Amino acid sequence: MRNDALIRTASCTCGQLSIEVAGEPRGVGVCHCFACQKRTGSVFAALAGFAPPYKVRGMASEYVRTGDAGAQFRFRFCPVCGTNLFHTEEGYEARGVSVAAGCFADPNFPSPQVSVYGCRRHSWVELPPGIATHDKDPD
Repeated sequence: MRNDALIRTASCTCGQLSIEVAGEPRGVGVCHCFACQKRTGSVFAALAGFAPPYKVRGMASEYVRTGDAGAQFRFRFCPVCGTNLFHTEEGYEARGVSVAAGCFADPNFPSPQVSVYGCRRHSWVELPPGIATHDKDPD
């Protein structure tokens, strides 16, 4: 980890699995796609992207899912409590990691700047003012 950077730690519910990241997130977003809804058990996923390096502690179970555009994402879960803690994109691991924002357990964590898959957003979900919205994933 960089010595001069802010260090943040996100962990699963039971504490067995954690990830340590440095610095501010490169971006924070919410995704309303059906896969994220099922993966989180909520009506959207809140994710924060971080540049390498990052440090993982504990054991993780993995699941690879193919997105609508064909990209493959490797999700890491705690095998004890089931928390979905972080994921990377297959073939692009050197770009960084996406961490479940709620796993930082920090009410002052930066708010999302972007919302994707608005076409699948529940009608009662209200987004923060000024957030960029997309019907699908713009990538």
